[in-house]
Amino acid sequence: MERFSKSFTRQQPLPEAAIDAANRVMRSGDLHRYGADPSEVAALEEEFAAWTGAQHALAVASGGYAMGCALRALGVEPGDPVLTNGWTLSPVPGAIAAVGARPVLVEVTEDLVIDLDDLAAKADRAPVLLLSHMRGHIADMERLMDICDHADIAVVEDCAHTMGAAWAGKPSGRWGRIGCYSTQTYKHINSGEGGLIVTDDTDLAARMMLLSGSYMLYAQNGTAPPEDVFARHKGLMPNVSGRMDELRAAILRPQLRELAGRTQDWNERYRLLETAFDDAPGLSIIPRPAAESHVGSSIQVLADTPHRVPDFIEGCAARGVQWKWFGHASALGFTSAHIHWEYVTPQDLPHTDRVLARLLDMRVPLTFDAEDCDTIAHIVTEEAAKHLK
Repeated sequence: MERFSKSFTRQQPLPEAAIDAANRVMRSGDLHRYGADPSEVAALEEEFAAWTGAQHALAVASGGYAMGCALRALGVEPGDPVLTNGWTLSPVPGAIAAVGARPVLVEVTEDLVIDLDDLAAKADRAPVLLLSHMRGHIADMERLMDICDHADIAVVEDCAHTMGAAWAGKPSGRWGRIGCYSTQTYKHINSGEGGLIVTDDTDLAARMMLLSGSYMLYAQNGTAPPEDVFARHKGLMPNVSGRMDELRAAILRPQLRELAGRTQDWNERYRLLETAFDDAPGLSIIPRPAAESHVGSSIQVLADTPHRVPDFIEGCAARGVQWKWFGHASALGFTSAHIHWEYVTPQDLPHTDRVLARLLDMRVPLTFDAEDCDTIAHIVTEEAAKHLK
């Protein structure tokens, strides 16, 4: 019986330029972003702002910190409601809970994006939307922004899975007031942990730079606003330290330059799996809209018969192919659903629950090649025919 032997969590090695940069920083001893001259962090901020087309960028300790920092900068306070997707990873509602706010969950569709009809119905419940482009699926951003602009809702985009993606040619993270990105190991560029924030709003940029712990050295940020902007916020923003260090920035800069090529490589693998899974009995592929330019670092399918999913997963796992299922009764590893977030007030999301009961998720590492994708496809098709037909 055919088996697959590669790891679904093994990352590709860092590029040699990143390794050289890391060695240079370690030999210098200047790991703090406000102690290095020149600063790798400041250079990364300049490059990331230019890459996204944003006026300001801030490099921080994690994607979760980025979201919390954005919410604080927008003035979200304990007890305030914040809208967010009913299907996302736990750091998103976690960022809301960490500032003491209350997640207000919005249904998701079978296309795995936030339900815009439900968003419109709940638009009067909160002044901020923390929008998760979960697993790289982007909603109709023109309609979403129309809803939010009409209701005066500030949008913060969680782009942990969409760095390099776009809607209608406009980069993910550039539709709302603030865009937040992750550079955790399993994201599109890898520093172990790390995050980036972008905005065109100079006051929000200044607040976030102060929040991140600049110790009045904020002018050393690569895209710092003018001094008079900081003057409006100094003393009002607490120091919630979350800076990125020089070592992580050094290894990220060469990877950012490689991201376009990585995106092409991911999408080639994604298309091979998408074509194969589309023919697998009992599985439905998620359609990708024409307006969406995605990064295929993972692939999702919906099972036609949810009660047969555990046997299908077990059969694939026995042959080395790993699926994550969002229909488990309890959280497993990185995979959880809103019913598992006990710190969030339980909310009725019947359509989301029906989607999650059918939802299967697979990582697509760049350590896989076309032959690996072919092997995975054969195994999935055979196990689907056995368990889901």
